[in-house]
Amino acid sequence: MKNINIICVDDQSEVLDSVIRDLRSLEDFFRIEGTESSEDCLSLIDEIDSRGEQVGLVISDHVMPGTSGVELLKTIFNDSRFSNTKKILLTGQANHADTIKAINEAGIHSYFEKPWNAEELLNTVKSLLTQYILKTGIDHTEYMPVLDQAVLLEYLRKNA
Repeated sequence: MKNINIICVDDQSEVLDSVIRDLRSLEDFFRIEGTESSEDCLSLIDEIDSRGEQVGLVISDHVMPGTSGVELLKTIFNDSRFSNTKKILLTGQANHADTIKAINEAGIHSYFEKPWNAEELLNTVKSLLTQYILKTGIDHTEYMPVLDQAVLLEYLRKNA
């Protein structure tokens, strides 16, 4: 099985712990990592890449000390090593302009406001990771228990 990582970024440790807890059902299939800053996230993705592993998804808060979540996701978006990485902005303080910038410049795939619905976040994460696995050509059969079956069936139907 490929080592696919999910990275969660939030400067508030209790929020970070909550996001990771909401994704716990995926931990047998994906490595879930948490960082408390954009800078730590960028160091972690470099480390993951150097190990030959993949970053399937980054979930980031927006308002953090130093580099914002939108700027972090924009940096990841512009790094060719992570062109297939899926991105979620999770925030309670982004304004309309921040959201537009995240979509247009950082290529985010989903946006959640705090407080989020845990089941909705988990379902979105499953859908995005299914898309990631299919797009990168990773053998999806090992991940079947946690894949979004609707996304998988649509892909298989189109590629039959």
